[in-house]
Amino acid sequence: MIGILNIETVELLIDIVAAAILVTAFLIVSSRSLVFYIRLFALQSLLLGVVAVLVVLGYGETHILIAAVLTIVVKAIVIPHVLARIIDRIHVRKEIDLSINISASLLLCGGMVILADSVAQSILSAPRAADVSAVSRVLSVSIAMMLIGLFIMTTRKKALTQIVGLLTMENGVFLSGLSITHGMPLIVEVGIFFDILVAVLILGVFVFRINKTFESISIDALRSLRH
Repeated sequence: MIGILNIETVELLIDIVAAAILVTAFLIVSSRSLVFYIRLFALQSLLLGVVAVLVVLGYGETHILIAAVLTIVVKAIVIPHVLARIIDRIHVRKEIDLSINISASLLLCGGMVILADSVAQSILSAPRAADVSAVSRVLSVSIAMMLIGLFIMTTRKKALTQIVGLLTMENGVFLSGLSITHGMPLIVEVGIFFDILVAVLILGVFVFRINKTFESISIDALRSLRH
């Protein structure tokens, strides 16, 4: 299908928005504030929705419009609201103890971006990818997002921070779907969004229960149960 906007303009805008999405991931890694994590995730999800809208406008992939709306409503509004309510209930607003300090974390994440770009280039260098669109060029950003999300999950001790890491990984997965195939089948996308919402609600209950039992949401408290 033919898009509404000029392809060159859309490709430039997608590149800019994809770079901004990656910046939000680095800002999450560089911060200790749980409230800031949530606001950055909301901004990240909003920008992801913008990328999806740009794909609709530039490439005419109208089925992605529903996914774009769901991204903005569920991941940029509903989930951040749920996480903010959890923070208000447990009265924990900062990540104090880090497994890896912020400076080292940023350096490692920079290395992940280089690795992601190398992996993406090897994928895009295939003969069938000779005509690489801007949506395909953001594949490196999507892979980097998945790696950084996994890094956040494994190096931060607060359960709420690990939820944000999981959601960042999922944003990377969604972006990779846009970059490779211009979107997954609609039924799959809708199913994933509702699975994510339910998962966040369940994890939110777990975080609240952990805090109520151990007076902390650090996973170190759970490790003590093994001894």
